[in-house]
Amino acid sequence: MLKGSRTWIFENRPEILATGITGGPFESAGHLSSDFDILHDDLWMEEQTYEKAHRLLIDKAIETALKKAGISGNEVQFFMAGDLINQITPTSFAARKAGIPYFGLFGACSTSMEGLALAAFILNYEGAEYILTGASSHNAAVEKQFRYPTEYGGQKPPTAQWTATGAGMALLQKNKGQGKQPVVTSATIGKVIDMGLTDPFNMGGAMAPAAADTISAHFADTGRDPSYYDLIVTGDLAKIGSSTAYELLTNKGLNIEQNKFRDCGMMLYKDDQPVQAGASGAGCSAIVVYGHLLNEMKKGTYKRILAVATGALLSPLTFQQGDSIPCIAHAVSIEMDGR
Repeated sequence: MLKGSRTWIFENRPEILATGITGGPFESAGHLSSDFDILHDDLWMEEQTYEKAHRLLIDKAIETALKKAGISGNEVQFFMAGDLINQITPTSFAARKAGIPYFGLFGACSTSMEGLALAAFILNYEGAEYILTGASSHNAAVEKQFRYPTEYGGQKPPTAQWTATGAGMALLQKNKGQGKQPVVTSATIGKVIDMGLTDPFNMGGAMAPAAADTISAHFADTGRDPSYYDLIVTGDLAKIGSSTAYELLTNKGLNIEQNKFRDCGMMLYKDDQPVQAGASGAGCSAIVVYGHLLNEMKKGTYKRILAVATGALLSPLTFQQGDSIPCIAHAVSIEMDGR
């Protein structure tokens, strides 16, 4: 059901049945290492290229989610996912191996919640029994495409963010009415917002207005108060963007408790890891939400969360041609218990 102008309400409340979370060596040293299913001890992962290692992250996350659920890929109707590499080839090649009917998505770092929103929509209207969705990134593969190869050792400013190495996949199913799994209750679809910023080393600042726009639209459409949620989590605005988004929301009149407003880019790594402003990458919000936050929901830490994944929709070509950075954010509400 459409509510307001941009929000879907999922009356049948599709369930998140199982997840698969993979990561790399930097993630194994971070805050959330215990929430990963598989951690690799080097960026090559016994592959010949970083892009093939990226694909491996996705392969293993898919296999893990299916194994946890106890079903085969043949039982899944659709696979909806994406990444940051040109033509999303790591995800597409992983889809070739999985053999599941495939929708390739590109929303940059907003892809995790874009996929979750679309999967929930299809399940809500009985268009499938099972859907697999997720997003991924690989530090060395992405950095050499959007900036410079890390081997160059180029100095980055404090506003820069560290691309996460990881894949987060979630398997959704039609609600079985057992009340044991997290359920997807709504999604607010973002608009492309461009405030004229051109610095690819300040993605958080560029994406913050898009996050604020989608969050304020969510509350306007639903009529809810921010206190409805135990946590509103963005990804990946990091230090610069998170504080900017919070200020923008406050100026819009939304009273959000500061301790309930967090960012995936600030949760993944420890303070002594050299990540400048924090984490980024399409895999960041996927692994934090599908890994850490869903685990915390199952423990009872959170009952309701609003996950708002943000994406910078630039390319190396648009940056080189001097274009500004268009951004987007999609918000999905996840709840732990019944109606």
